[in-house]
Amino acid sequence: MIDEVLKVFKKIDAKDFRILTGIETGMKHFEWVPIEELNKYTKMPLDKLEYRLRKLVRDKLVVRTTQPYEGYQIYFEGYDALALNSFVKRRSISAIGDEVGVGKESVILEAIRQPELAIGKPSPVIIKFHREGRTSFKQIKRVRDHIGEREHFSWIYAARLAAQREYEIMTKVYPQVSIPKPLDQNRHAIVMEIAKGSLLSKTKLLNAEWYLDEILRQVKITYSLGIIHADLSEYNIFVSEDGVQLIDWPQYITPAHPHADEILERDVSNVLVHFNRKYGIKRELEEVIREIKSGASLIEASRDEASRDEAIIEGTGKRGEGLNERISEENKDKENDNKEEAFGEERN
Repeated sequence: MIDEVLKVFKKIDAKDFRILTGIETGMKHFEWVPIEELNKYTKMPLDKLEYRLRKLVRDKLVVRTTQPYEGYQIYFEGYDALALNSFVKRRSISAIGDEVGVGKESVILEAIRQPELAIGKPSPVIIKFHREGRTSFKQIKRVRDHIGEREHFSWIYAARLAAQREYEIMTKVYPQVSIPKPLDQNRHAIVMEIAKGSLLSKTKLLNAEWYLDEILRQVKITYSLGIIHADLSEYNIFVSEDGVQLIDWPQYITPAHPHADEILERDVSNVLVHFNRKYGIKRELEEVIREIKSGASLIEASRDEASRDEAIIEGTGKRGEGLNERISEENKDKENDNKEEAFGEERN
């Protein structure tokens, strides 16, 4: 658990982190990393390496086996420590707070981030640790495109891919789509601004119709950027006086996905059902979907028009180049004629 990591984090020194990194690296090639490989990587005397490994096992950052050989694995606690260490070194965070949320596939931790300029104030942020290893392999593979056709993979690797995928899409859609600002990513963790307000599922709205319109507007903007959230519901939407924010993006797909229409309809249906059940607001699913897709059509038409304009400008430029070449040739001919006339006058 993350609280166990926080208890020992300050006691982990540079040599311990080197051992953890060695195990992380070795797990690309070994299910259990042999102590001989760690000895090569860390360049530590074997007795000192064994002593530190025992301490890391005791602190539950590393797991040890003796069959069929002595080998080691890093699990989520050790991986958490490596990610936190990187964030501290990069000044993405300066202090670590309490655990504020736990889900099937993530753990959320409070943290403090120092301002980029000395004149600012520290700001609260959160760190989201992906935990894909908490569910079964078949379940992950069924709902996670980024796992692909891999038959064997490390749970840590799956969590890392999920974090990379989520961070990449967040940086792509921010700030056009209303989401918490992404700040940094390392291994299986993401640092981001705190979502504003409270979860839609836990909030009683005074102007529910306005919030529904705003959520659907964000879905439309997202779709116009070529993205479908693919896991949208009242549990992944924050609401505040300022508006709404959509969270949890690792399952996103594009409209090119073979089941894109079905998944978009599921996202929108989840939202409509919630507002109908809780506030009695009814909207026709097909009509809402048409409106969402119309934004993408307008964007596409605008892009086509821009492409045509560029082609016309480019063509005009080429015609202009041709005209300049003809003028240049005509000027040369005139110069030659003048030279010939002058030469004739001199002979006479």
